[in-house]
Amino acid sequence: MRGRTNNLTVGERVAWYRYRRGLSQEVLAGLIGRTADWLGKVENNRIELDRLSVIKSLAEVLDVSLGDLLGEPSLLDWTGDSGNATVPALRAALMDYRVLGPFGSGTDAEPTSVAVLRKEVGALWDAYQDSRFGYVTGRLPELLHRAQGAAEHHDGDGQDQARRLLGLAYQLAATQLTKLGESDLAWIAADRGLAAVRPTGDPLVTGSLFRSVGHALHATGRYTEAVRLTEDAAAYLEPHLRHATPALLSVYGTLFLSGSMAAARSNDAPTTRTFLAAADQAAAQLGADANHLWTAFGPTNVAIHRVATAAELGDLQVAIDLGPRVDTAGLPMERRVRHALEVARAYSAWNRVDDAQAVILDAEQMAPEQVRHHFLSRQLALTWIRRQRGKPSAELVGLAQRLKVLD
Repeated sequence: MRGRTNNLTVGERVAWYRYRRGLSQEVLAGLIGRTADWLGKVENNRIELDRLSVIKSLAEVLDVSLGDLLGEPSLLDWTGDSGNATVPALRAALMDYRVLGPFGSGTDAEPTSVAVLRKEVGALWDAYQDSRFGYVTGRLPELLHRAQGAAEHHDGDGQDQARRLLGLAYQLAATQLTKLGESDLAWIAADRGLAAVRPTGDPLVTGSLFRSVGHALHATGRYTEAVRLTEDAAAYLEPHLRHATPALLSVYGTLFLSGSMAAARSNDAPTTRTFLAAADQAAAQLGADANHLWTAFGPTNVAIHRVATAAELGDLQVAIDLGPRVDTAGLPMERRVRHALEVARAYSAWNRVDDAQAVILDAEQMAPEQVRHHFLSRQLALTWIRRQRGKPSAELVGLAQRLKVLD
C-alpha cells in the first residue's frame, strides 16, 4: 500500500478500508464500542485520531496492520547522505541466508579489527541520534556484513567483543527501521541481534537489545506483549544491578520508559505510572542526563515520557502543562525532535494550531528527515489542511508538500 494513501489522514484511511470491507459506520463503530456519529467525525477530520490505542482497535476490526492506517512504511528519499540504495539493500542484508547456517559471511577478506568496528558502530549510532536517517540506512548493510565477518573470524575475547558490536549494529538496524515504519524488518534485526549476543552472556548489550524488541512490538501494535517484555527484561537485569555500571543502569531505566509507552497505548494507566516511577528511580540513581550506550537516559528523558504517555492516555492537560517546559537542549537531536512532535500533538488537540504548527516547523528545521518519517507530523499537517475553510496558508501548504502528504 506504500504511496497509495499518502495524501489521506488516518481518519480517511479508516473510511477507505471500511468501504473495502463493506462495513457501515454503524457496524464498525459498534465493533469498537463507539458511536456512528463519532466515527463520522473521525472520517471527516473533525476529530483528530492520533491515539494509537484507538487506531489499533480500528486496525484489528478492519483486519489491516497498524501501519496501513498510519501510512507506513513511508518511502525513504534519496539524498546525498543516503545514496540510491536504502531500505531494499538493508532488507537484503537482513535476509542473507548465509548468516543462518554454516555457510560463513561470504568474504575471504581480512576481518575488520574490533577497534575499527567499534568506531564504525559508534559513528553510525551517533548519526542516528543526529536524525540522519538516510545516512544510517545507506551504510548499515556494509556495517552488518563487516561485523558478521569479524564475529566469525576472530576468536577468544576478540570474538566476544565482535559479537557485542554485531548485536549493537543489529539493534541500530532495528531502531532505524522502526522509525521508517518497516516493523517486520525491525523484528528480524532485533532477533538477529539477540542471537549474535547470546553466546557472550553480556547482560548490558542483551538488555539494550530488548529495547529494540520492544520497539518492534510497539510498531505492530502488540502493546500488551511489549508490557510483558518490559517486566521479563527487567527481571533478567535485576540480578546484575547490585553493582550496576552507569551504562547498565541507563539500559535498565530505558526499558521502563519504553514499557511506559506500551502500557499507555494499552490504556493501562496504573502500569504506566509504575513503569515511569521505576525509570524515575533509575534516573535519580544515575544522577544526571547521560547517553550511555546511546540511551539518552536521565531525568529529562523521563519527563519526555511523562508528556508522551499523558498524550497517549488522553490526559492533554498534563501534556500541555508539562510538555513546553521540558528543556531538551542537552539531549541528542532524535530525542529533542520526538518530544517536539508530542508537544505539537498536544497543542493541536487543544486547538492551538498556530502554536502546534510553529513547533513542527522548528522541528523540521532541526531534523527534516525525522519529521518527514513520523506519522504524527504527517497527519497533523494534512489534518490542518483539511480543516481550512478558506485557502490554506502558503507556509502550511509548503510543509505538507515537504512531508509528501500533498501533491
